[in-house]
Amino acid sequence: MNAVPADASTVVLLRPCRVKSIQDIEVLLVLRNRQSSFVPGYHVFPGGSLDPEDYQSGVERFVRGIDRQQATRVLPDMSSPEKALGAWVAGIREMFEEVGILIARKKDGTPVTIGTPEERQRFDRYRQLVNKGEMKFLQMLEAENILLSGDRLHYFSHWITPEFLPLRYDVRFFVTLVPAEQSVVHDGVELTDHIWIRPSLALADYEAGRLGMVLPQIITLEELSRFKTVEEVIASARMRHVPATLTKIVQIDGKDVEVMPDGTLFENRPPVYSWPDENK
Repeated sequence: MNAVPADASTVVLLRPCRVKSIQDIEVLLVLRNRQSSFVPGYHVFPGGSLDPEDYQSGVERFVRGIDRQQATRVLPDMSSPEKALGAWVAGIREMFEEVGILIARKKDGTPVTIGTPEERQRFDRYRQLVNKGEMKFLQMLEAENILLSGDRLHYFSHWITPEFLPLRYDVRFFVTLVPAEQSVVHDGVELTDHIWIRPSLALADYEAGRLGMVLPQIITLEELSRFKTVEEVIASARMRHVPATLTKIVQIDGKDVEVMPDGTLFENRPPVYSWPDENK
C-alpha cells in the first residue's frame, strides 16, 4: 500500500548576487543532517510538513496579504480547502525554525527586522522555544503583535514524492526575496550548513559531484538559472500555471531511474530518497 504524502511547504529564498559586477540571483541551499530520515546529507531548500497549528481555525488573523479564500483559489488541489492558507503559514514558520528568517510585518505595515543585537537575542530565544515545542509559533506572533506577510511568498511549483517510498510529501514550492535586514542562521540540528549560491553554479557543483540534490531542487534551479533578477522570478511566479509533478521510479538495466511525467528519464541523476532498511 502506498504511503499517503504529507502536505508540506518549501520556500526558495532569493537575493541579488553579491558580486556587483555580475547580474544574477543567489539562492539559499541548506544541508540536511546526515542522520535525517529523508534525503540525509543532501542540499535542499528550507521547508517541512504542515502542522495542525498552521491551518487551525482563526489562523487568518495572523496573516496579511492573502486570505483563506484566495489561498484556496491558488491551491485548488490541496488535500483539503482549510489547509490551503496553511501552506503559506507553514512555509514562513519552517523558514523561521530552520534558518531564522521571519517574513512578517508589524500592525502598521512596516517589516519585522531582526537586525539589532537585542532583536537577534529576543527572536533567537523565541526560535529555541518553538523548536523545542515549549512555545507555539502563533504564540510568538501574538506576543510580538506581528503578522505574517503572506503576500511575500509567491507560488512557484508543486512536487509529489514518488510512490512506493516510505516517506512521501506533497510539497508546494514558494519563492521570496530574503529580508535585507535579516541573516540566515541554520538550526544546527535538522540542518548542519547552508550556502548562498547562483543557480548555475549550484548545478555545476551538482554535475561535478560536489553537491547532492534530488530532482525537485535540480529542476527548480534549472528554471531559476534563466532569470537574472529576483523581480523577474517573482513576476514569473505570478503568471505561471502550476501543475503537480509526480515522478516515477523505474528500473532500467538494474538501476533506479527517475521519470518525469513527460517521459524524460534522468539516468545520470539517480533518485536519492530514503528507502526502508530491509535488515531491520
